[in-house]
Amino acid sequence: MGVAIERRAYARIGLLGNPSDVYFGRTISFSLGNFWATVRLEPSEHLVIRPHPTHDLVSFTSIHHLVNRLQSEGYYGGVRLLMAICKVFYKYCTDNKIELKERNFTLSYDTNIPRQTGLSGSSAIVCATLNCLLDFYQIRHLVKVEIRPELILGAEKELGIVAGLQDRVAQVYGGLVYMDFSKEYMDKLGHGMYTLMDIGLLPPLYLIYAENPSDSGKVHSTVRQRWLEGDEFIISSMEEVAKLALEGRKALLEKNYTELADLMNRNFELRRKMFGDGVLGSLNIQMVEVARSVGAASKFTGSGGAVVAFCPDGPDQAKLLEEACKKAGFIVQQVIIVPPVLNDEDLKTVSG
Repeated sequence: MGVAIERRAYARIGLLGNPSDVYFGRTISFSLGNFWATVRLEPSEHLVIRPHPTHDLVSFTSIHHLVNRLQSEGYYGGVRLLMAICKVFYKYCTDNKIELKERNFTLSYDTNIPRQTGLSGSSAIVCATLNCLLDFYQIRHLVKVEIRPELILGAEKELGIVAGLQDRVAQVYGGLVYMDFSKEYMDKLGHGMYTLMDIGLLPPLYLIYAENPSDSGKVHSTVRQRWLEGDEFIISSMEEVAKLALEGRKALLEKNYTELADLMNRNFELRRKMFGDGVLGSLNIQMVEVARSVGAASKFTGSGGAVVAFCPDGPDQAKLLEEACKKAGFIVQQVIIVPPVLNDEDLKTVSG
């Protein structure tokens, strides 16, 4: 039947500029080696999407177990993600006259990315699946790297997941990526301008998250609506957030880490002013405040659930950070940064 293919996609951290990616802004993100999703594709007689033994449970010990499970994990596992990317992938190939050989496969997945932590767990599963499909059908050279984040986002849109391109770009490229989503690029190219940066420019960073992120902001945000309605405060604040990524790129290239710390803190303050504490959630705000209590710079990695922290004063400060987090009941880990994941075949498809 052929050889099984296994592909991995990593969690990601938005370092600066988020959430301006959804508002024609700029961001800097990187691939996080601490957590990942793996997808396995095995040639098979029928096309099968295999449910995950824990993430796609349909058998429970009791009604109490079922309800508890739904309250903590929601109704959704990963099966729908695998199905959605298969549909989007097929449609893209059909629309672009890319011929797919008549063959079937069985897809299964696994992930260790903590749920509801704003580390892009869903898109990692979709990204890894897309990589399996590209290799199974041997069409990697026919699907441009810049287009792949759009396909991943398209699969999530199928399922009503509202998100921006930044996470998917970080997961497709790997490494440290500077992204410019200006309207001009988006309208003309259908994607942003993505520039890989040297991961050696990053100082040691720390990830903080809660074991049970139950309070990741229950209040619905009105920011998108206000932006669309031309709210001047939101528009100017979002432009300012986008500018942080531009300044952050310069700071990283110059290894000006004092400036980086200021920009990270500013990013959080601007988000807080726009979205309000009800949307951010008290637990998320507490994570930022615990980091700041020892003088560390900190901000959300995504839309909440986890925080990225930087200790400008070095290892002693990092020790204080670890103690403060443990005391507050948060998990803290030093960030592992993944180098770029694109191979030579991928790079040939990148627009000059």
